[in-house]
Amino acid sequence: MITIGSRKSKLAMWQTETVARALNQGGMETKINSMETKGDKILHTSIAKIGSKGVFTEELEIQLAAGITDIAVHSAKDMQSQLPEEFKLIAFTERERVNDVLVSMDKTIDLTDISRPVRIGTSSVRRRALLRHYYPHVELMEMRGNLQTRIRKMQEGDCDALMLAYAGVRRMEYEKMIVMEFDRDTFIPPVGQGCIAIEASTGLDSSNAAKIRDCLNDRESEDCLLAERAFLKKLEGGCSIPAFGLAVLENDEIILTAGLASLDGRKILRRQERGLRQESEEIGLRAGEYILENGGREMLLEIRRQQEIELQE
Repeated sequence: MITIGSRKSKLAMWQTETVARALNQGGMETKINSMETKGDKILHTSIAKIGSKGVFTEELEIQLAAGITDIAVHSAKDMQSQLPEEFKLIAFTERERVNDVLVSMDKTIDLTDISRPVRIGTSSVRRRALLRHYYPHVELMEMRGNLQTRIRKMQEGDCDALMLAYAGVRRMEYEKMIVMEFDRDTFIPPVGQGCIAIEASTGLDSSNAAKIRDCLNDRESEDCLLAERAFLKKLEGGCSIPAFGLAVLENDEIILTAGLASLDGRKILRRQERGLRQESEEIGLRAGEYILENGGREMLLEIRRQQEIELQE
């Protein structure tokens, strides 16, 4: 019996039930143990103010460490770049399309029309920075909560549109509400977007860990995610910094495009690195080092200085 830890939101449960079905098909019995995390409970404060480390994972890791659950299912983009020593990621599922989308009840919304005011709801510092850079005329509204909560808030008039990950919109069957798809080469997604990550305690029985990995892991996703996560780790970043990174596989070569934006969106640093797929982590580290050495270190200091000021307000 494999006990799976999960957040309680509908999207998290969709992901967890998908994982459970795959394990069942592989001959393993499963049980789901769902709970709310800090990030689910605190909805009136931005992720950056709550703290980026373990906002959606800490409580699930407590259960892993105690042996209450065997694995935890996460959106890969929610995972901190540096896991505590007693945990590891043992599998990454096949990746969904990675781009961001705009959803709205109003099909006439056009972000290229600078004469029309549009209020966009998002809590992501990356999305806010990129919107400020490419569409400085839009008004940004802080928007927390699960997907259903945010859509309800939009319907109640808190904003005109929401900027979301396509993967979550598709999985929750809201595709009909999409009014715009952002180009992934311009609005580069956050590290891990569109992928499900499986976390386990290092104390998990090795034979069980191997069976779970064999059942769930997609090698292409894993190689790309290792490059992206190595980049984010080099920046010592998480959900509270406007970093982005997308690795794609072409034949046996990984191409990683990654970077960092200032909070106001005025400055964007970007770097592309490539190499053999077996060098995925080295590719990510090289990209991170380039960004740090070419203005990123100073930008990160300024980002954290501004966030400290916001915390004190």
